[in-house]
Amino acid sequence: MTSSALSRDGAEAGKDLLLTDFVSDDTDLGWFVVNDNVMGGRSDGGFAVQEGELHFSGITNTRGGGFSSIRTVPMQLDLSSYAGVRMRVKGDGRRYTFRLTTDARWWGRPISYWADFDTVDDAWITVDVPFSRFIPQFRGMRLDGPALGLDQVTSLGLMIYDKQDGPFELHLDSVHAYTVTAQPTLVVSE
Repeated sequence: MTSSALSRDGAEAGKDLLLTDFVSDDTDLGWFVVNDNVMGGRSDGGFAVQEGELHFSGITNTRGGGFSSIRTVPMQLDLSSYAGVRMRVKGDGRRYTFRLTTDARWWGRPISYWADFDTVDDAWITVDVPFSRFIPQFRGMRLDGPALGLDQVTSLGLMIYDKQDGPFELHLDSVHAYTVTAQPTLVVSE
C-alpha cells in the first residue's frame, strides 16, 4: 500500500481513514504471523479472515517469549493528519497491544511503537488508541526515543504480550485512523 492510497492528502477534515475492514480487497494489508518461537518461545498463535472479521487466536506461554503477533507487509503510510487508531474488537478480557513501525532505528536496528488496550470478555467494543500513547520499543524493551514519525509508518500490527499463560482470542472488525476522539466504549489504558 502506498502513501498515495492512504495519506493526509486524501484526508477530509474530521473524517476517519479506513485502514482495513477485512471485506474489501482494497484494504487487504497482507497480514502475517510472528510468534515468540522466533526467539525460542513456546507460544502459538495465528489468524483467519472470515465473514468480514479477522480472528487472532492461540495460546501464550511465558516460559520463553510469551507473545504472539500479526503484522502487515511493509507499506508507506502517512498518518500525520490523524490523532490515533480506532478499532472495533471483540475480545476475551485480556490486554492486547497495537504496534506501529516506521523507519526509526535504535543503534541501527529497527524499533516499533506499542500501545496497550484492554478488551471486554465476549463483547464488541470500539477502542481508541491515541498516537500520543505509543511508546518506542526494541524487542520488548522500552526506549526513551525516537518520537513516533507518523508521516513514515511502514507497518501495523496486533500483539498479545500481557505476561499471562493461556488461550487468547480477539476478533477485529475494522481499523481506522481517526481525527477527533468521539466517545469510544473503551479508551486505551496507560
